[in-house]
This record gives sequence, structure tokens and C-alpha cells, in this order.
Amino acid sequence: MTIGTLCVQGGWQPKRGEPRQPPIVQSTTFRYETTQQMADLFDLKASGYFYTRLANPTNDAVAAKIAALEGGVAAILTSSGQAASTFAVLNLAEAGDHVVASAQIYGGTFNLLAVSLKKLGIETTFVDPDADEATIAAAIRPNTKCLFGETVANPSGCVLDIAKFAKVAHAAGVPLIVDNTFPTPVLCRPFDFGADIVTHSTTKYMDGHAAQVGGCIVDSGNFDWEKYPERFAGLVAPDPSYHGLSYTKQFGKGAYITKVTAQLMRDYGAIPSPFNAFILNLGLESLHLRIRRHAENALAVAKYLKTRLGKDVAWVNYAGLEDSKYHQLAEKQFKGGLPCGVLTFGLMGGRDRSVKFMDSLKMIEIVTHVADARSCVLHPASHTHRQLTDEQLAAAGIPPELVRFSCGLEDAEDIIADLDQAFESSK
Repeated sequence: MTIGTLCVQGGWQPKRGEPRQPPIVQSTTFRYETTQQMADLFDLKASGYFYTRLANPTNDAVAAKIAALEGGVAAILTSSGQAASTFAVLNLAEAGDHVVASAQIYGGTFNLLAVSLKKLGIETTFVDPDADEATIAAAIRPNTKCLFGETVANPSGCVLDIAKFAKVAHAAGVPLIVDNTFPTPVLCRPFDFGADIVTHSTTKYMDGHAAQVGGCIVDSGNFDWEKYPERFAGLVAPDPSYHGLSYTKQFGKGAYITKVTAQLMRDYGAIPSPFNAFILNLGLESLHLRIRRHAENALAVAKYLKTRLGKDVAWVNYAGLEDSKYHQLAEKQFKGGLPCGVLTFGLMGGRDRSVKFMDSLKMIEIVTHVADARSCVLHPASHTHRQLTDEQLAAAGIPPELVRFSCGLEDAEDIIADLDQAFESSK
């Protein structure tokens, strides 16, 4: 099936007399007839459902749709995008291990890697995503377990050269994890460029209506864990918590997601509610239509902002623009050359002018969220990154005048009209 058809038809395949929409299986537990039937489920000898913290039919149907959209072999939903990033790394790394990550990533993920996982004994080295292969490779150590990056960085808008990072990762014998939240698989499928694992904050475009919080991890099934049995002993070696079971030997290409489910979801419990998965699926059914409109609006807004360069606007960053330094890469990685509906720009006059401009907007809303049906703005220096000094902001690729703008599904002329009056009102 094509990507649009998968958005509508993927995941849930009802049999005779079953509901056309995936049913909301709002139950914590599931009945079995014998003790042995339940024992086989706990030993991973049989497939089925016994407790929603580990798996649920509604969640699995939606995860299967996302796996199909990305071209992966298996997927699991999580309670948030942060949980997806956390589990994706923890499924490979433990105390004493190391991660190499792009320095241009979402602030919450940066803090996860730099602070929270460091407390657990996992160290991260951050690299400039625009660096050459040799520079990135130099950051890899014998105890490195993965490389991590974002297809389109939030909020900087930096575009990750997936093929470059995948080449470096594979030469070192480690997988590449890519957060594909902003383009979604409709505009970019990272597995096509060599990525091994993809994560999503499904809270964003996949939902598209700011109605649920969720995440997803998808495995391509392409990385050969058994080629590096010592480095990835958690997947290859016997697991004492499951009577010596080896995930790769028992589950083959399904090993990675099975381990997320059987270990991390079992122990940490970051599962979404079946109702949230149902809401997510409603969003997925129109994703292929919405994401293109978001991207087209972003291009129109970016072109408009360029007309105000030198007057109100200091700079505009959107990879869909022909003069963007990422334009050639965008043409290669993104369908139609457009990365998503999110762009960044800076106002002349710095932080104070940016704040005054945002406060002058009427239709466009100031919210913490991004990537839903309604246009919205965020000023990272005042909001998500307000604890940082201007020097620290610059090091993170977030100058104090930066405005993150998420184009909604409104008519482009109305979006531009609101921007126009805000520029005039904030002079």
C-alpha cells in the first residue's frame, strides 16, 4: 500500500462482524482458562494479552500502523515522546555505557541524555550535526551503544544528514536512532537512508489536534545484533529474568521491540491508555493530508518572512527555502523537499522585540505545544530554555531572538495577515 492508504487502512484489519474502527479495549487485565496458559505468557512462550501495562490490543493495532508507515518490522506505543526516547536508548545502554548524539535536538531530550541518563551512569557526547564523518566518528568509544539525532531538530530546524550518521554508526558497529517527529513518515522515512530505530512524539503531527500525549518506537529489523554479541549482550545473551531466554534467538527481527516490552515496559510502565491510542489513530487517518498542508503553509510563511528581512526580520530558517543551507539535503530526504510545518526566525531588536511581536499576535497562539491544527508560536529563550544565559542559548543553537513558529491548517493568507499586523503593532 502507498503511504496515504496505510494512514487510512493500516494496523487494524477487522474480521467478519468485528468493528471497523479499532475497538477501545479499556481493560487492565485479560482472562485465561488455565494456569499454564498464563505461565506461557509470562515466560514469553506464547503471544497474547494478560496485563495492559505490557500490551493492549488497541495500542498494538495503532503501533502496527505506525510500523507500516515507517517500513519497520515492529513498534510499541509509549506514554509520551520522552518515554520513547528514554526507552529507545535504555534498551541498548546501561551504567558504564556511552551515547553519541547530535547537539541540535529537543531540549527535553538533550537534558535526558546530558543530565538524567548521566545520573544512571550513561555518558553522552554531543556533536555538531553538520560536522564531517571523521569528526563524528572521533566521538565514538568502545563502549558506545548508539548514535542519536532528530530528522528536523526542535527548535533549531537543523536537518540531520541521516545517511552520513548511519554510515558512521555502522562503521563502528552501532545502530542509529532517529527521532522523526516533525517530518513524520509521510515526508521522510529514515530507514530508507540507513537509520535503524525511529522514535516519535505522537503528541505532535500524528495526533494533530493536541488531544493526546504519546510516543512510539519503531524498529527497522535491519541491525544485526548478533554480529556484536558482547556489545549488545542485553539482546543476545540469556536474560536471567526470563529463565535464560535470548531475545535475538527467540524473536529474530522482533528482538528489539520485544525487549522494550518485556523489560522496560514491564519495569517502568510508561504505557499509554487505550483511549489515547484510539485518539491517535483518528489523527493518523488524515496525517497524509494534513502534513502536506502544514508544510505548504510553512513554505508560504517562510517566503513572506523573507520579504521583511532587514526591516523586521533578521533571519529565516526553513529547509524548504531554496537558499537554505539544508535545501539540497531536504530535496534528498523529504518528499517534495519540504521537511514539516515548523520554521524558526529571528527578529531585529533581539529578545525584547520578539516578545513584543508575539504578544501582538491575535489568531496565532502562544502555547508550549507545536505541530497541531492551529498555528502557534513559542519563544524558547523565554519559555522552554529560559533558565539558560544568552551564551548558553547560543551554544545550543538557540539565539535569544529566535521564534519557533508552527504553521497550522488555516488558510495561509490569514496566517500571514496576523503576522503582518503583529510586525506593525510591535514596532
